Amino acid sequence: MAGEQLPGVIQVSARAVASHALSIFGDHSDIYACRQTGVAMLCESSVQEVMDLTPVAHLAAMQGKIPFLNFFDGFRTSHEIQKVETWDYEDLRQLADFHVIEEFRKNALNPNHPCEMGSAQNPDLFFQTRESANTLYQRLPEIVSDQMERINARIGTDYRLFNYYGSREATSVMVAMGSVCETIEEVVDYLKEEGTDTGLIRVHLYRPFQKEAFLQELPEFVEKIIVLDRTKEPGAPGEPLYLDVMAALKESRFEKCRVLHGRYGLGSKNTTPGQILSAFLNEEKEEFTLGITDDVTNLSLEVEKEPITTKEGTKSCKFFGLGADGTVGANKNSIKIIGDYTDLEVQAYFEYNSKKSGGLTISHLRFGKEPIRAAYLVSKADFVACHCTAYLYQ
Repeated sequence: MAGEQLPGVIQVSARAVASHALSIFGDHSDIYACRQTGVAMLCESSVQEVMDLTPVAHLAAMQGKIPFLNFFDGFRTSHEIQKVETWDYEDLRQLADFHVIEEFRKNALNPNHPCEMGSAQNPDLFFQTRESANTLYQRLPEIVSDQMERINARIGTDYRLFNYYGSREATSVMVAMGSVCETIEEVVDYLKEEGTDTGLIRVHLYRPFQKEAFLQELPEFVEKIIVLDRTKEPGAPGEPLYLDVMAALKESRFEKCRVLHGRYGLGSKNTTPGQILSAFLNEEKEEFTLGITDDVTNLSLEVEKEPITTKEGTKSCKFFGLGADGTVGANKNSIKIIGDYTDLEVQAYFEYNSKKSGGLTISHLRFGKEPIRAAYLVSKADFVACHCTAYLYQ
């Protein structure tokens, strides 16, 4: 698709690629496995971002003649119910360039104007033809940025290739992509209240990785950069996003910054504010893991404190159910009723056992007047229900 300049968009709820075992749950190993294909990659961190930035992938694919892999976290984003502002199809129609679409259609295989596609090339030609694609990728970040500006102008947002959140005086900055960014923002706010300035760079356009745009977002006084990757690449000196950040920093004014890197959330492992806090406070381990206890290679960070970072007034509920007993369906209805018929913000996420019917389901519901960014499971609930008596004894 990329080599023949076919501008499709593949929507991906990112999940784990089987390694020592099969996992149907979420991480970024499938996305990273596609890096060398030449597809452009756009990432969203929340349900609202998926709504707002998916049009960017379509518009930029058409204009740039490069296919896009538009991705967001499997389960944590793809299965989450949130109250969002939706696009009207008429607004989307006004954004589309129908001349570009018509031009693409004219390139279709047609006996009235035959052409050759998908040739075989020999050593005398292949390399230089392959390199001729460079210009397409050099201009793509500008195309994506322009399309983001069009979206921003319409809905009053501030989407960029990389978005910075936090204090411009920050000395510690985290770099991540996907739903964990929502949790990191909560911790940045929490640390601000505690008197510590930190920040987050949220990656939207992962491929092509635009070095200059990334460096622009770094605050002037940054000393420590913490890169979080949601995958494991055994044998590599670091995971993909970390290596991209290291390459971007080389020969820049930030080259002497200390760069730490960690893995989190493999196979939908829960990533809490306490774990993010421990990553910000970590000074000892250059490489670390979050959310597990690693007593083999001792890479894990200990969680010393689990702060409450959800907005005050947010109600949290937790329901334990038996797969197929109706608990999940009832909770989906409940949260939609609250969302549709009140002015409250809502969030619902459902934790499934891979046994499906007959397994364990845990429903995590939140609602309140403030926007809900908590991309992690409910650990301190205002209301708990247990719909299977046997669970009380487990």
